[in-house]
Amino acid sequence: MNIQVAVLCDAATDSGGKLNILGAFDGLNPPQFPFVYAQCCIALRLTFTSEEEGTHQLRLTFMDEDGKMLMPGIDLPIAVAIPAESHFATSNVIVVHPPLKFEKAGLYSVDISLDGRQQGSIPLLVRGTRQG
Repeated sequence: MNIQVAVLCDAATDSGGKLNILGAFDGLNPPQFPFVYAQCCIALRLTFTSEEEGTHQLRLTFMDEDGKMLMPGIDLPIAVAIPAESHFATSNVIVVHPPLKFEKAGLYSVDISLDGRQQGSIPLLVRGTRQG
């Protein structure tokens, strides 16, 4: 698997195989803690080769900087079939994430695994509140 795009964003759609992303971000500036971020999307564009044909398990896990999960991971089955006229297959994955509660500032991540092996990570910096 090759990760072409992995991003947190405000919204995303798949239109005929095209991945449309709105409002990509990698940082938040909450006014106070605890802070609840109401909704975001995880948008992925993945490519697979013929050696990877078959069914796979994609797992997305939201982690804090101490390696603790913020909530249970999201498991998604991915069926890979390479068209006869192609050398690879592309899959757009869009997950509307439920509200996230941040207790403190820090570096967070969405870890991306396929069949139990980590393939990538999306960083998210949650900055501390400004004093004075």
